[in-house]
Amino acid sequence: MDETDRRIINALQGGFPICDDPYREVADKLGLSETELIARLQRLLEEKTLTRFGPMYQVERMGGAFVLAALAVPEAEYECVAETVNGLPEVAHNYRREHALNMWFVLATETPEGIPAAIEKIERATGLTVYAFPKLKEYFVEMKLHA
Repeated sequence: MDETDRRIINALQGGFPICDDPYREVADKLGLSETELIARLQRLLEEKTLTRFGPMYQVERMGGAFVLAALAVPEAEYECVAETVNGLPEVAHNYRREHALNMWFVLATETPEGIPAAIEKIERATGLTVYAFPKLKEYFVEMKLHA
């Protein structure tokens, strides 16, 4: 990562423009071409320097729902269950944890009714109980990391 990459990362945390040509607008502010900015972002993502670049949506405001969920997966079945769970379009993220509940994932659906249906689908496919942890209260923590 060079100094230009650092400037890009610092500039894009918390304020991507909403306009017809947002990449061009950001590139102009950084003294880059739009093509160079996009190429650098793609490289940073491919190299896993950045794991994600995109908007954060509040799905409930759009009529959808999400929930944090967990499974207690026997070690011998972990890879197979992970493949099954990850293959579902409702699964947004999946994380392995060192805990009795060793598989944690986020379910996101277009409607609130989609959550129980997704849980039932996972339980049917895996034979395991899904533990759902719905959000009780939301906190906003704006975290910006200086690159």
